[in-house]
Amino acid sequence: MKNYWQWILLLAVAIPAAAQQKDNRPSDVLTVIRAGSLIDGKSDKPRHNQVVIIRGNRIESVSDAATAKIPAGASVIDLSQATVLPGLIDSHTHIFLQGEDPAQGGYDANILNAPLALRAARATVAAKRALEQGFTTLRDVETEGAGYGDVGIKQAIEQGYIPGPRMLVSTRAISTTGGYPLEGYAPELDMPKGAQIVDGPVEARKAAREQLDHGADWIKVYMTHRSWVGKNGELVSQPTLTVEELRAIVDETHGWGKKVACHAYGGIGLHRALDGGCDSIEHGLDLDDAAISQMLKQGTWYVPTISAYYNDWGPADTPAGQRDRLRASVHEPSFKKALKAGVKIVFGTDMGGIPWTEPIAQEFPRMVEFGMQPMDAIQSATSRAAVMLDMEGKIGVVAPGAFADIIAVGGDPLHDVKALENVQFVMKDGKVFKH
Repeated sequence: MKNYWQWILLLAVAIPAAAQQKDNRPSDVLTVIRAGSLIDGKSDKPRHNQVVIIRGNRIESVSDAATAKIPAGASVIDLSQATVLPGLIDSHTHIFLQGEDPAQGGYDANILNAPLALRAARATVAAKRALEQGFTTLRDVETEGAGYGDVGIKQAIEQGYIPGPRMLVSTRAISTTGGYPLEGYAPELDMPKGAQIVDGPVEARKAAREQLDHGADWIKVYMTHRSWVGKNGELVSQPTLTVEELRAIVDETHGWGKKVACHAYGGIGLHRALDGGCDSIEHGLDLDDAAISQMLKQGTWYVPTISAYYNDWGPADTPAGQRDRLRASVHEPSFKKALKAGVKIVFGTDMGGIPWTEPIAQEFPRMVEFGMQPMDAIQSATSRAAVMLDMEGKIGVVAPGAFADIIAVGGDPLHDVKALENVQFVMKDGKVFKH
């Protein structure tokens, strides 16, 4: 499998030779950024007329322009007319999905018809688009039938073969029999699945071990699957893993010093996710008061991915269309209750479920529309996400010692958060990718 993915990457990365040169920046290379306004990712208020000094791939100092000493020989980047921020973090993406069009076969065609080399090539484009939009770190939460391809893409980025964000990957994800596509085919056919299927705590633990051994930074678990409108008009979501199965996964993963992300819409599956010790709840469309209380008690992270549920609704007079509208209508009050209660909310989009041609930052206006302050929304995609990802102080902040992941936008995102959809400058690890 390892050799196979190496071969796929050789086929997929048809990009300019210059982009394939690994940027081993000497530690004595000095870069200076003049920032007109600086949102550092952690402070409650922006600072104006700042100078950021970068040595190699790390930030060395941040100071007022009036007192800053510009090192001799440093290259200076003038962003004095822009708002400077840390590189953004999207904590829920799928680079191996492309927002599959149902008219072209949808999800099934992605697995059945697309060669793995094609999927790897498309994933490299998705990664590049994320970086160009100012997202310098992604937590990618499973490959949807592409095996350990995310590990290969991560390695290609780290080794300088392709441009892309810093990647934390979840490889195959885990669900149960009857808990993931492909579905609806003749029962005599052994169809491929988008996730690794397990039944029982022993298989669940083994799957976690396999994925961790093959490079998973996080383990992704599906605690709910299909959903529908119930008898009383409520959102019903099919539960998948039992608490015992999930506890085996969590115990194994925590033993490796890693975390578990749980896809959970609501109901039985959501409560099993919390009882089983999930580190993050993904989507959380229908959070009841008991779930919010338990999340606060356990310190569970919430990655709501709001925008994904306002796309591709079925016709209003169909069961699918009614379900789609109900998902959105229960999601808003869930987010508002979690926000008011003080649940730790982190920015995530489900890009891949949304086509990569759309702006990733569209999630910010949704969060603000639902009551989050713009600075809070920005911190959910910077310093707060860094804490969840166990990279506090390294990413998500413009501060001494952090990696030099820096972006700039025109205008003031604290007055109009949509400014984050128009990133003008991108630096990752001290290297400029967009200016």
